[in-house]
Amino acid sequence: VMENQDLQDSIKPQKVEFRSLNFNSTLHWQPGWAREARDTLYFVQYKVYGQTTWQNKDDCWGIQNHVCDLTHETSDVREPYYGRVKAALAGVYSNWSLSCRFTPWRETMIGPPTVTVVHSNKSIIVKLQAPRSPYKRKKGSKIPMTNYYDLLYQVFIINNLLDEQHRVLVYEGKDKVIKIKDLRPGVSYCIVAKTYMPMLDRSSAYSSRQCTVL
Repeated sequence: VMENQDLQDSIKPQKVEFRSLNFNSTLHWQPGWAREARDTLYFVQYKVYGQTTWQNKDDCWGIQNHVCDLTHETSDVREPYYGRVKAALAGVYSNWSLSCRFTPWRETMIGPPTVTVVHSNKSIIVKLQAPRSPYKRKKGSKIPMTNYYDLLYQVFIINNLLDEQHRVLVYEGKDKVIKIKDLRPGVSYCIVAKTYMPMLDRSSAYSSRQCTVL
């Protein structure tokens, strides 16, 4: 019995946590400290906070991965959820390891907008598109994150002659098309943008750079 107890403890999943970007939400964990950890199988369950019964996640039942996609199971984004994982090795099962409570609306990270740049004589037109959630409208298009949050765009200009890190904020607001005027011809300008959620005071990473020479 003691050996079984040791094995149970040594395979028990560690650091069970949700990670989420634009509501694409996955449960992650680390293997226990057993040496034969690569043969370990994992079993995942989830539930809404306050419910008594746990649901099995069939796609993550007896898997060798250390990640399980629960995007579909956490689609009511204002509900709090829990996930839990147990491990099995050589016919011995560990106890469950529980995640912290996870509320997608509050905790998902938001991605940067998609940026397109068009130039005309001394100005740059920047077109912004909000990141999209994985959830679909009836017609099949993905619902943009602007449906869930009051989002602002922050647009920065990098004048390449100067230092790469020197980003100047040229716009903050909700417009999807903005015009940056009075720029110098023959100079290479790059644009990056962020999505900002004022309510949660949280910003995305920077978008990839879009550059143009006037």
